[in-house]
Amino acid sequence: MKLPRRRFLHLAAGAVALPAISQMAWAQTYPTRPVRLIVGFDAGGAADILARLMGQWLSERLGQQFVIENRSGASGNIAAEAVVRAAPDGYTLLLPGSTDVINATLYEKLNFNFIRDIAPVASITRAPHMIVVHPSFPAKTVPEFIAFAKANPRKVSMASAGIGTPSHMSGELFKMMAGINMAHVPYRGAGQALVDLLGGQVQVFFSSLPSSIAHVRTGDLRALGVTTTMRSETLPDVPAIGDFLPGYEASGITGLGAPKNTPAGIIETLNKEINAGLADPKIKARLAELGGTALPGSAADFGKLIADETEKWGKLVKFVGIKRE
Repeated sequence: MKLPRRRFLHLAAGAVALPAISQMAWAQTYPTRPVRLIVGFDAGGAADILARLMGQWLSERLGQQFVIENRSGASGNIAAEAVVRAAPDGYTLLLPGSTDVINATLYEKLNFNFIRDIAPVASITRAPHMIVVHPSFPAKTVPEFIAFAKANPRKVSMASAGIGTPSHMSGELFKMMAGINMAHVPYRGAGQALVDLLGGQVQVFFSSLPSSIAHVRTGDLRALGVTTTMRSETLPDVPAIGDFLPGYEASGITGLGAPKNTPAGIIETLNKEINAGLADPKIKARLAELGGTALPGSAADFGKLIADETEKWGKLVKFVGIKRE
């Protein structure tokens, strides 16, 4: 049967519009079942706490449970690959962060490309590390620390939570920009690094705020500076390292990601709700307790931040020659 031309054009136009209408309808009904939010680190850590905080908010706002799933191992790569391989339907999400952008160049044989295979959804927080030393250490300021390290090359031992971790990279950037040479002592996690720093076995650690702030407040550790460009509201008396080392910045970022090709409508829905959460006073206060500040923005903003951070840390990885298999 031959269709009249007007009828044919009407059907053709409807067929072209169908994918857009389907995506819109999908986004309007999303989610219709529980959503998995995968975290690349163990339960109880800062990333897990942040995921549970935002997961609860999204559950309340969207009417479906956001279930936190911890898949630790390989510095977050196991979690990232699980999301890369998941269906792009909005029901499997990732809590990506600084470790993921560092891993992009740190590991030479990953089975995925983080920037290409993970769609940015929303940024959540920016958080500083801080340079902490044992109270017996002679330097009381960042300039004094740099002067001491220059006068004693490789005699200052720098702990880290492991090769390529944000604590390690923060220290390596500091070493490069200050022109100093410290002996790197990698640990399998921040906990043991802090134990040995408190015991005086190592002398300096670029620690996250949540893991060491209590020790700073009791005087068991001395904080010399924070790694963000500005002081932290959590420790307003501690200066920014950049005040003494212009251009230094090594903050940790965290956000929400999804498999590539996730419908734009779903990403927009999640981005809108994440930004609403970041404007909520209770969530902002909780983020401050975790040492971070809210980082609202569009999905494109988060994508640019990921690209910029990947390039920045990639240059340092290559300059220092750090490798992990």
